[in-house]
Amino acid sequence: MPDIFEITHKDLAGRIGRLTTPHGTVETPTIMPVINPNIQTIPAKEMPDFGARMIITNSYIIYRKEALKAKAQQQGLHSLLEFNGPIMTDSGSFQLSVYGEVEVNNAQIIEFQQSIGTDIGVPLDIPTPPDADYDKVKQELATTNERLMEALDLNKDSQMLLAASIQGGRYPDLREQAARQLGSAGFDIYPIGAVVPLMESYRYADLVDVIVSAKKGLPSSAPVHLFGAGHPMVFALAVALGCDLFDSAAYALYAKDGRYLTADGTYHIKDLEYLPCACPICTSHSAREISASPDKIELLARHNLYVTFAEINNVKQAIRDGNLWELVERRCRTHPRLLDGLKRMTSHMDWIEQFDPSSKSTYFYCGPQSVNRPEVLRWNKRLEHLKLEGTVLIRPGGKISGEAEYDHVLHFKPPFGAYPLELKETHPLNAEVINIPDYESLTSALENTKKLIQLNPDAEFTFVHRQYWEHPLISQICQMVSHSWAV
Repeated sequence: MPDIFEITHKDLAGRIGRLTTPHGTVETPTIMPVINPNIQTIPAKEMPDFGARMIITNSYIIYRKEALKAKAQQQGLHSLLEFNGPIMTDSGSFQLSVYGEVEVNNAQIIEFQQSIGTDIGVPLDIPTPPDADYDKVKQELATTNERLMEALDLNKDSQMLLAASIQGGRYPDLREQAARQLGSAGFDIYPIGAVVPLMESYRYADLVDVIVSAKKGLPSSAPVHLFGAGHPMVFALAVALGCDLFDSAAYALYAKDGRYLTADGTYHIKDLEYLPCACPICTSHSAREISASPDKIELLARHNLYVTFAEINNVKQAIRDGNLWELVERRCRTHPRLLDGLKRMTSHMDWIEQFDPSSKSTYFYCGPQSVNRPEVLRWNKRLEHLKLEGTVLIRPGGKISGEAEYDHVLHFKPPFGAYPLELKETHPLNAEVINIPDYESLTSALENTKKLIQLNPDAEFTFVHRQYWEHPLISQICQMVSHSWAV
C-alpha cells in the first residue's frame, strides 16, 4: 500500500488527515455526497460550492446503462460527471443487498472501474445483513475476502486505489478477524460495510461495537470509511471512534421526503415555523416558502448539504481544539439511541485512550459520561506512581485551619479525586467541573481516593468532605483514615 494517508491532528481515536488520490489530496474527515449518474438532484460540478472535495457514484449503474457506459469509457468518469476532484465508485454491492443479485461479476466490475478512471474502486463484496446468523455471516465473509484478494491481484498494475470492505455482521470477532487479514494485505481504503441497517434502526450501540472491532484489526494509520453514514448528528461519534470518510445520499433522499437535516436531528419542513440555520438557503427563504416552492426538493437538498459540511467542520475544529469529547456528548444527547452509543463507547475507553493525546487544553465536564474520558482513566493509572509518607490531608476546595501542619495537602476534585495542590493548574486537573458533583462524578473521585489510600498504607490520612455529599463510599473512606470530618 502506498503512503497515501497522513495524520496531522488527533483527539480521542479521531484524527484530521490528508488522503492523496490520483485526482488530488483531500482533508479528512469528510463526506462524499452520493451522485446518481441518472438523476442528479444537485449537479456534481456544484458540489465544491458546499465543501465537497470528493464524491462517490455507482459504477454498476453506469455499467448497466449503455449510453452512460460508452461515454464513461470514451471520455472518462470525471468528464461524465463534470467533477475534477477524486471520485470513488461503488461496485453494485448495494444493489446486491436489495435485489439479491447483480448482472456483473467481481473481475468485470473491477476492470470497468479501472477503465473509466475511478480514483477509488470497490470490489463486489457481499453486504451481509447485521443480524444474519453467525454461520451465514462467516460463509459470506469468506466469499467477500476471496473477491477482495482477487481484486487486489487484478489491480496491481493500476493507479486506481482499492477499497477493502470489512464485513462480519454484528459479530466483533469476525469483523476484527477480517480487518486483520485485509489490513495486512496492502489495500488503500477500508470501508466498514453493511452498517446502514444499524443506523436506520438507530442501533448506535451496535454500530459502536462494529466500528471498534474493525478498527482493532486494522493498522492505526489506515484510512477508514463508514459506508452509508450521512446524517450530521452521527459524525462526531463516528469520528471519535476513528472513521475518516463518510458517504450518503441522505441530503437528496431526505429532501424528497420533505425532511430538513440539522446536527441535532431531522424535521419535516412543513412542521417548521422558523429555520434554525444561517446557510444561504435558510437566510433567503422562510420555512413556508421552502415548503410551498416547486423547487422544494432542490432547496432542501442544498440546505442538507450545507448543514452536513458545517458539521464536518465542527468536528475538525473540535479535534484541533482537543475537545471532541464535548462535541460527542452534546450530539449524543440529541437522541436516546445516540446516548446508548456514547455509553457503549465508554466501554471501549481502554482502547481509545491509547490514541488520545496526553496533553490538551482545559476540558469541560459535560455530564455523567465525562467520568469515562481518557483523561480520568489516565489519572487513575497515575495514582500508582503517587507515593506519600507522613501526614496527608485530603480536602475539598479552600484552605482549612491547620493544614500547614501536614506533610502533604491534597485537593479533592471530582471526577479525579485527590491530587497534590501543585498540580492543580496542569492538564487534566485544571478541568472545568460542576460545583455540586453528580453521583457518577463523586463515585469516580471517591473510588480514586480510596485507591490512593490503599496504595500508601504507611501514610496517615485525614479526609475532609462536604456535608451535602451523600455517597456510601464516604463512610468507607472515613473508616480507612485516621481522622475525618465534614465542612
